[in-house]
Amino acid sequence: MTPPTESLAAGNNDALNGQRGILIRDVTSDQSGKWLEAGWRDFKRAPAIGLTYGAFCVVAGYVILLSLFQSGQPYLTLPLGAGFMLIAPLLAVGLYETSRRLEMGENVTLWHSLNGFRRNPGQLGAIGVILMLFFLLWSRVAMLLFALFYNGTVPPLDALIWQTFFSRDAMTFLITGSIIGGGFAIAVFAISLVSIPLLVDRDIDVITALSLSIRTFLRNWRVLTGWGAAIAVLAACGMVVFLLGLAVVMPLLGHASWHAYRGLIDTTNAEAPRLRRAVP
Repeated sequence: MTPPTESLAAGNNDALNGQRGILIRDVTSDQSGKWLEAGWRDFKRAPAIGLTYGAFCVVAGYVILLSLFQSGQPYLTLPLGAGFMLIAPLLAVGLYETSRRLEMGENVTLWHSLNGFRRNPGQLGAIGVILMLFFLLWSRVAMLLFALFYNGTVPPLDALIWQTFFSRDAMTFLITGSIIGGGFAIAVFAISLVSIPLLVDRDIDVITALSLSIRTFLRNWRVLTGWGAAIAVLAACGMVVFLLGLAVVMPLLGHASWHAYRGLIDTTNAEAPRLRRAVP
């Protein structure tokens, strides 16, 4: 049975009617496992591409860590590690393109995967700016939290772990940071859930894509909250093993997110055509 769907552009006077015929599906909690399974299949079909993007994330993580220690800001390691997930959906564009090409039976190489960044570049760039603003705002909030809880001073490196996790105010600090960070994560998850893969896949504008993504999250918020939690847990597991786990976890989640988009959105009757751009 086809899941119930909701028209993106119900009503003739909808200010965001954009591209008619794009529908939102209702999904069930078992879909998350199916998205991960499909993502794993794509990873196994194009492992070199996935590992290349995963390795890039690992190297980027080490560069960020090195810069934090050299600048005397190691206390930002944890919040920036969490903040990395705010911009990860944009970094996964090449993985979305890989899954898209596998789905369509087209050639798949690392060079082909870069095609995703060349589609809708202006619209993808706009979402990139939004995600970067969230990341920078979260970074500023994290610095403010440290200043508030540690009387304007940052604990020295040798006492950082103790002060952060085991001191008298550690629990309050961690709970406050988790609540605020969770708010940022939910907001970014809602706006990037289907918007970025949709912009890779279809000739559509960023406002319509963002609106559709938010409405998709609100319609399926119970299931998608669990899906977001699964993403966060897997990403955390990849980070705790000296970031090396990200080499596999990030491509897995990127491919799975593409299949989440395909499961959540019905574009069968969409007026917006699928984007095609030949790789030179």
